[in-house]
Amino acid sequence: QHLLVSLAVPATAVTMPRGPKKHLKRLNAPKAWMLGKMDGIWAPRPSTGPHKLRECLPLVLILRNRLKYALTMQECMSICMERLVQVDGKVRTDETYPAGFMDVISMPQSGDQFRLLYDTKGRFVLHRIKDEEASYKLCRVQKVQMTKKKIPFVVTHDGRTIRYPDPLIKVNDTVKVDVTTNKIIGHIKNEMGNLCMVSKGRNAGRVGTIGHIEKHPGSFDIVQVKDASGNVFATRMQNIFVVGEKKSQVSLPKGKGIKLSILEERAKLQQKKKQ
Repeated sequence: QHLLVSLAVPATAVTMPRGPKKHLKRLNAPKAWMLGKMDGIWAPRPSTGPHKLRECLPLVLILRNRLKYALTMQECMSICMERLVQVDGKVRTDETYPAGFMDVISMPQSGDQFRLLYDTKGRFVLHRIKDEEASYKLCRVQKVQMTKKKIPFVVTHDGRTIRYPDPLIKVNDTVKVDVTTNKIIGHIKNEMGNLCMVSKGRNAGRVGTIGHIEKHPGSFDIVQVKDASGNVFATRMQNIFVVGEKKSQVSLPKGKGIKLSILEERAKLQQKKKQ
């Protein structure tokens, strides 16, 4: 009987993939990239870096698909290799480098400076900014810890490790970081009444004031957010990115983070057509 069972099940060797994945199919690429469904099989797979694959926008898509500075991937490679593109003040020569939420993308030769934010539909938007605003960025605090030699440090959402932070800074707060020196120049507490932007989930890109915070030990804390037009919505605490106390410390893209209903959008479009 044992012999029969062993004959019935073929002894197939299970082959595991070796090493990291190197490709990304276009249909599996994040919807926030807004790639055409019929534009080919493949999409540029972002390199490993400070932002996750599904929460980033590779430089090639910024140069080719958004800004139209290049027609092909090869041209993007040439632009990057000529050291013309900077992310947070550092030259990046990798055309698939993952730029993410709140990153400052600058091209000194063309005089362009953008901050990468979300629109109210959760899609990446390149928001043009001035020199003064390009010198800093906001970072969400993910961890507050001590090293073995008792040096306090914080880890931010974009992979920065900053030593000797202000002792008042806690997890979920936002720090204002000088891009050139990597030093903290200010911080905003995650508390009721402060202005926040939702950085993940269904409400990504919406801006409002933090209302009631429901604590759920062992589960996800839920935050009630009220936007400028009075709409109230709820999201998880880890999706909240505080951007200011009464006023946002970064300029917001068109729409100011207020999501319109389908009817409001339709009315706006019809008004535009009449004009």
